[in-house]
Amino acid sequence: MGDALKKTPLFEAHRSLKGKLVPFAGFEMPVQYPTGIMAEHQAVRSAAGLFDVCHMGEFVLRGPEALDLIQRITVNDASKLDIGQAQYSAMCLENGGIIDDLLVYRGPDHYMLVVNASNKDKDLAWVKAHAPDFDVTVDDRSDETALLAVQGPKASGIVQELTETDLDSIGYYRFAEGSVAGVHGVISRTGYTGEDGFELYVPADSGMALWEALMEVGEPHGLIPTGLGCRDSLRLEMGYALYGNDLDEDHTPLESSLSWITKLDKGDFVGRDVLARQKEKGVQRRLVGLKLTDRGFPRHGYLIVSHEEDVGVVTSGVVGPSLGVGVAMGYVPTQMAASGTELGVRIRNKIVPAVVQ
Repeated sequence: MGDALKKTPLFEAHRSLKGKLVPFAGFEMPVQYPTGIMAEHQAVRSAAGLFDVCHMGEFVLRGPEALDLIQRITVNDASKLDIGQAQYSAMCLENGGIIDDLLVYRGPDHYMLVVNASNKDKDLAWVKAHAPDFDVTVDDRSDETALLAVQGPKASGIVQELTETDLDSIGYYRFAEGSVAGVHGVISRTGYTGEDGFELYVPADSGMALWEALMEVGEPHGLIPTGLGCRDSLRLEMGYALYGNDLDEDHTPLESSLSWITKLDKGDFVGRDVLARQKEKGVQRRLVGLKLTDRGFPRHGYLIVSHEEDVGVVTSGVVGPSLGVGVAMGYVPTQMAASGTELGVRIRNKIVPAVVQ
């Protein structure tokens, strides 16, 4: 099985740092380093962490109708994007089920879609299936792109030491082209941790040099390498959904609490009619965040209960290192989805009380 796994451009760095490597989305990725998930999580919250996110997929769309294609296949309104701005969005099937969540970047003469690694092939096929209706080219740049994420309150200061680009001028969900440690690429003020930070898109063959430069400059500031384990605990503390756990083709954006990115008034798009009917009728279940009020680890697959009756299933769960309590996500009946609703999670035949956030 190991022979079939892909390796990111930063693989040798993880091995030399004795990262614990595991299969993830077809890649051999570090789940943690010898420091441990708890220390890595706290480093991102208090200083900075450096993540390998090279496994993500990047598609570049060019042509006079690139925007029209994006408007057709995504739920958000990409026409609102300025040059140098990124947008969170999703792609849906005709029945409204979520194919993937993604980021849409508007460059000066192109757009870039950044998709989840586990869905890259499926997403590319979906985009290309709709592309013939538009004057557009679709270029899969995933293998040629390295993506590094520097996240944490000290991230900006660390990256600023390595670039002449004024990072203060890059707002949240904005980006600029520039060089970091002599490596030219895209400097994006985005992330998946809830902390300030940057995601750096650079040529794959320059990824290792950038990693080493960031580690060298960042170490005095408390920067440490960080793996998939703390990436999961960080995003769960913030209530950020993960495709394959919390989002999937069996749930629509409205059910997944993504109505805020679903712009039914932007014009026609794939799945719009179903979503419009669902909005008018009202959804039966909704994805919520839960915070346990007693000790317990709410793992994926555990049952969510109300008055001892099973009403849902935990889609993601962890004991939040920064919070000191269990946090989870899961789908519950809409009437139980309001903030402050008291529910419970069945853990080893014991119901641990929880509150909808």
